Amino acid sequence: ELTFQSPPAQNWQGTLLGAEVMAIFRQLSLGAKAALAAGTVFVSMVISRSYLAESLELRAWRWLFRLQLALFANSLMLLGSLYIWRSTVSNLSHSPAAESACFQLWKMAIVAFLALAHSSFFTMLFLVAEEPYLFSLAAYSCLGAYIIMVCFLCTLSGMEQAYQLLALRAGRVVGSLDKTRKLALRPALAVLVTAVLSVVGLLNAAQPPAVKTVEVPIHWLPTSMDNLKIALLSDIHLGPTVGRTKMEMFVKMVNTLEPDVTVIVGDLCDAEASVLQTAVAPLGQLRSRLGTYFVTGNHEYYTSDPGGGEDDDWICLAGVDDIEADILHYSGHGMDLEKALGGCSPDHTTILLAHQPLAAKRALQARPDINLILSGHTHAGQIFPLNVAAYLLNPFFAGLYQVAQATFVYVSPGTAYYGIPMRLGSRAEITELILQRVP
Repeated sequence: ELTFQSPPAQNWQGTLLGAEVMAIFRQLSLGAKAALAAGTVFVSMVISRSYLAESLELRAWRWLFRLQLALFANSLMLLGSLYIWRSTVSNLSHSPAAESACFQLWKMAIVAFLALAHSSFFTMLFLVAEEPYLFSLAAYSCLGAYIIMVCFLCTLSGMEQAYQLLALRAGRVVGSLDKTRKLALRPALAVLVTAVLSVVGLLNAAQPPAVKTVEVPIHWLPTSMDNLKIALLSDIHLGPTVGRTKMEMFVKMVNTLEPDVTVIVGDLCDAEASVLQTAVAPLGQLRSRLGTYFVTGNHEYYTSDPGGGEDDDWICLAGVDDIEADILHYSGHGMDLEKALGGCSPDHTTILLAHQPLAAKRALQARPDINLILSGHTHAGQIFPLNVAAYLLNPFFAGLYQVAQATFVYVSPGTAYYGIPMRLGSRAEITELILQRVP
């Protein structure tokens, strides 16, 4: 005798709900799916940082967090990749040329270009050594070209829409090119502009950093410290695309300046210290009369691997951890301004090293008596259009700012670059700061 026992109603309801969710997901556009993926990865990062950081073994959590960062960046990039594919391939698929061998090669080239751009963030996990791998350089170069192409296509589309709207309001008939020619013109123009700007950016970034001399008037600077020379470096980003050779060049350039003090204001590396030991070794050759000093930047925490008298002739040189150490809940790390400046008297010259300009702003709100703050972080935007975003998102962008009569902030545009070996609209820099006494 056979009997049939139906599953509990709750199981059926769960199965139906899951089927409905999957049906809705399949109906979403590719762009919506990419946005949903980005949101999902972001939520997982919040959960990882809030709940798993203390329960997981430290090394495992470090690797998980860095993997999540790479996945989050890639999920956001999917939106731009879909836009590039639609603009350069899909719109041409119905043209007579779609069946030609050239079009098939074109599709393969676009696929390879996008694949390399997407793989760039993963090279930080798997391809970091004493010197950059060729694959890493190619991947990050494609990432830079990807950003330029997305920007150009969006700008071109916006210009076309604005022109059509203005023509419509003026009552004019907008002329149009032959449809096939029009479809082919946009991708061809996008590739041409992207190629030209990418080559310019690559050549600019390949040059040694400029040495810029900046004189800073300092009130109450001790007479013996007049014309004190500080060499400022920032944002070297040792990792997939910056290695030992560049570090040796930076050290030689600094030693040529014969500085009294050398300071590095964060973002020295983009990988764990154990991997970069040989690449960072040239720093041991830095020669400064009064020493070399370093403070952490936000990227030191992304890699999860950080680490007076009665004489009046002295200055107080202090430094704080990057503000993202607080956000990422690193035990024993954080921007503790009170501790950093605990031994600094308002009667003496105070110089603070703080990686982010936002940290500089917060420090001045708490201690307006600071004479000079040295920061980096912005890269002066590094490549267009990131320059615009960096300018809008930071209280100080690049160069020397006089905040008050006796207070200055200097923001370095960076000594190298982050990942993408390009610079457009900015130049890498080693800064020679000359402190001049003002009675």
